[in-house]
Amino acid sequence: MLKGSAVRALPRDIFTGIIIALVSIPISMGYAQIAGLPAVCGLYGSIFPILIFSLVSSSPQMIFGVDAAPAALVGAFLTAQGIALGSEEAIRLVPAVTLLVGLWLLLFSLLKAGRLAVYISTPVMGGFISGICMTIILMQIPKLLGGGSGTGELPELLLHIADVCGTSLNPASMTVGFAALAVLLTGKKLLPKLPMAVVVMAGGALLGRSGFADAHGIKMLDAVERGLPPFSFPHIMPEQISELLTVSLTVAAVIMAETLLASGSFANKNGYPIEDNREILTYGLCNLAASVTGCCPVNGSVSRTAMGEQYGGRSQVMSLAAAVTMALILLFCTGFIAYLPVPVLTAIVIAALLGAVEFDLAHRLFRQDKQELLIFLGAFFGVLLLGTVAGVVTGVLLSFVSLILRTANPKRSFLGVIPGHEGFHSLERNTNAVPVSGVILYRFSSNLHFANVRLFISDLEQAVTPDTRCIVVDSGAVCNLDITAADRLEAFRKSLNARGIALYFASHIGSLNDRFRALGLAGWVENGYVRRTIPAALKNAGYEPPYVTDGGEAASAVRDPARLEFEWAFGSHAEAEMEQYTEALLRNIDTNASPEEQLSGILRARGVWQDVSDSDQEELLTHLQTHIPELSEKLHLSESAIEEAIEARRMKLALRLTESNPTAAEAIRLYNQNYETSLREQDPALYDRLMQYRAQSLAHLNQTHPEYAEIIRAFYKEQA
Repeated sequence: MLKGSAVRALPRDIFTGIIIALVSIPISMGYAQIAGLPAVCGLYGSIFPILIFSLVSSSPQMIFGVDAAPAALVGAFLTAQGIALGSEEAIRLVPAVTLLVGLWLLLFSLLKAGRLAVYISTPVMGGFISGICMTIILMQIPKLLGGGSGTGELPELLLHIADVCGTSLNPASMTVGFAALAVLLTGKKLLPKLPMAVVVMAGGALLGRSGFADAHGIKMLDAVERGLPPFSFPHIMPEQISELLTVSLTVAAVIMAETLLASGSFANKNGYPIEDNREILTYGLCNLAASVTGCCPVNGSVSRTAMGEQYGGRSQVMSLAAAVTMALILLFCTGFIAYLPVPVLTAIVIAALLGAVEFDLAHRLFRQDKQELLIFLGAFFGVLLLGTVAGVVTGVLLSFVSLILRTANPKRSFLGVIPGHEGFHSLERNTNAVPVSGVILYRFSSNLHFANVRLFISDLEQAVTPDTRCIVVDSGAVCNLDITAADRLEAFRKSLNARGIALYFASHIGSLNDRFRALGLAGWVENGYVRRTIPAALKNAGYEPPYVTDGGEAASAVRDPARLEFEWAFGSHAEAEMEQYTEALLRNIDTNASPEEQLSGILRARGVWQDVSDSDQEELLTHLQTHIPELSEKLHLSESAIEEAIEARRMKLALRLTESNPTAAEAIRLYNQNYETSLREQDPALYDRLMQYRAQSLAHLNQTHPEYAEIIRAFYKEQA
C-alpha cells in the first residue's frame, strides 16, 4: 500500500509514464522494423512486458521496452540467414528468438549471474552507457535529415549519415528536426519542470495535421490499426534450433549486461539498491511476454529512463502508467499516430539520450584520475566501434589491467621519526620527519606477489648505504604473499645478512606469519625476523629510543613541526588548508563570550578537525594573529585585547608542552620565530602592529599571571 511521499508522487509518476508511452511510439515502431517486424509489433511490445516489469522489478526508475541493441542483433541475424526484414519468415522467427532469450535469462537468474555485475567499475559503467547513448544518437540522426535509421557500429553509422546527406537530405525535415531539438535542449535549461517533450510532440502533430509535413516531404509515422496484440506461442523449427540458441544467447547476454549496467548507473546516481538476480528474472519474464505477442526481444531503455528521470519519475508507477497508456492508445487513439512527423519525435529521443551521456563523469575523471578516464574511454569507444558486448568486455579488461598495474606499483614510502613525537612518519609527506641513523624504515602498501616483489627489493637495494645496519618493513598492509615473493625475499634476506644488514617485517596481521611458514619461511618466525611492532624490531636490532637521527640533534629544530595533523591529511597543501580552516573558524565566532573563551571556542570548534593537537593549535594561533583586524571587527574588541587572549592561550600551550615534551616546545618556538620573520618581510605594517600589541600583552600577562613569567622568557628570548 502506498503511503506518504509515494502517494504525493503518484500524479508526477503517472504523468511521466504517459509522456514515456507517447515517446515510445516512434522508438518502438522504429526498432521493431530494425528487428525485421512490422512497426506495430513495437507497440505490442510496449504493453505486457512493461506491465510485468512494473510489478516485478526492484528498480524504481528503469524503463523497459523495445530497444536498439537487441533489435539490431536480431536484424543482423536475419540478414546473415538471408531472411528479408518484414517477411513472413521473419515474423515467424523473431518471436522464437525472443522466447529463447527469455529462457536464457531465467537460467542466468537461476545461476545468480547478477554477481558478475560487481566486477564492473563506475568508469566501465559510465563509458558503456555513454557509448550506447551515442550509438543510438548516431542511429537516429539520419531520421532528422529525412532518411532511415542507421545500423551497425561507428563506421557504418557515419557512412550512413554521409549517404543520407548526399542522396536523400530533406531540408524541411532537417529544419523541423533540429528546431525541435534546439527547443528541447533550451527548454531543459530554462524551464526544466515543463514537459517540453509533450509540447514539442503536440507541435509536431499540428504540423502533420495542417498538411505542412506532407507538402514538404517530411516523413510521418505509419498508420496503425486499432486493437490489442493477438497471443500466439512461437513455433521453433528443429533444424533451426542451433542458430536460434546461438543468437538468443548473445542477445540475452547483451540484455543482461546492458540493463544491469544501466540500472546500476541510475541506482548509484540516485542512491537506492537494486537486486541483480531479481532484475535478471524480470528481464526473462518480460521477454517471455514479448514472445507470445509476436514482438522482438525487449530490453532496459536508457533513453526512456533518462526521460523519466528528467521529468521527476521515481517509481515503477511510471511503467504501469506507460503500459496502460499504450493499451488505451492501441484501443482508441491510433489515428493521431499518422500525424506525427518522424524528425520531431527523433529529436525527443536524441534530447533524452544526450542527458544520459556521462559528460560529468568524464570531466571528473579527467580532473581526478587519468587512468580511470582511459577505462571510461575504452568502454565508450568499445561500444561505438565494436558493439555492446565488446564494449563491456573492453571496459572490464581495462579495469583488470588497471588493477594489476596498481598492485604491481603500489603506494610505498620510507619512514623516519619526528623528534619529540611518537610513531614513524613518511619522509615524503612530513617535512619534519628525519631518518633513523643506520636504519631503513620502509612501508609497502600491498600484498607481495610475483608482479611487485621486484619493485619491493629494488626500492630497498637503492636505499641501502654503507652505514645501513637494519631494514624494518612496515608490513601492516601486507596480508598475503605468493611463492615467487617468498623465494625472492629469502634470497634478498640472505644477501643482506651477508653484508651485515638485518631485515625485519613488523606490524602485520598474525596470519601472515602462517603464510611465511606455509611457504617455507618458518625460520623467519622462529628466528625473530618478524615482529609485532616496529619498535620491537628496532630493539631486537639494537636500536632503542630516543633514536639517533641522520641529522643529529640539530635536525629536530630545522623544520616546521606545528602542523602534524594537517600535514598528515593534506601533505604539501597543509599551509593553504590551515589558512582556509582558520578563515572558516572565523565565520563561526560566539560573540557573547570573553575574548579568551571565544578564542578557546574557535580552537574547539566542531568539525572535521575538532580537538586538534597542541602543535596544530599553536599553528592556528599563529594564523589567527594574521587575522587580528578581522577578529577585532567581528568581536567588537580592540586588537590589543585579542592579541592578549592569543598570547594567554599560547602560554598555556607552551607551559603544557614544556612539561610534557620540551623538544617539541623548543621546535615550536623556533617555528614561530621563522614565521614572524617571514611576516616581517611580507607585511611589515602588520608585523610592527603585532609586535607592539605583543609587548603590551606580555607585560600585562606578567602582572596578571605570574606563573607564565618563566615560560614567557623562555618562549620569547629576544623579546621578553
